[in-house]
Amino acid sequence: MDIRRIMEILPHRPPFLMVDRITQIDGNHIVAVKNVTMNEAYFQGHFPGHPIMPGVLQLEAIAQVAGILMLKRVENAGQIAYFMSAEKVKWRRPVHPGDALVIDVTMTKLRGNIGKAKGECKVRGDVVSEAEVTFMVGEA
Repeated sequence: MDIRRIMEILPHRPPFLMVDRITQIDGNHIVAVKNVTMNEAYFQGHFPGHPIMPGVLQLEAIAQVAGILMLKRVENAGQIAYFMSAEKVKWRRPVHPGDALVIDVTMTKLRGNIGKAKGECKVRGDVVSEAEVTFMVGEA
């Protein structure tokens, strides 16, 4: 799925869109990519001379990818996924300009309009961050 299709599903727009491409969707599992470039606005202040992608934006990437998976369900078409909580969040390594952030998310629970997912962000196969996220699907 390319960026045009992603923007048809998610309401997010640059600079807050944390997904560039979906490479795999298989049932309750989805894999996406965010290409981290020096052009990201947050690198101006995080940190000058030593640019690192903020961990909370990696968490946001996990939430956005989980939202895509939830919003792809027919009954949720045209709605929005509201991020409700994050648990078991861990940041393991810094993410730098030039890295391809691979976001791997599996839905672990779906009940009505509430979804829970486990996600990992990886760079070159190494886990750089992980979290469990909960969100609710509702009217936009």
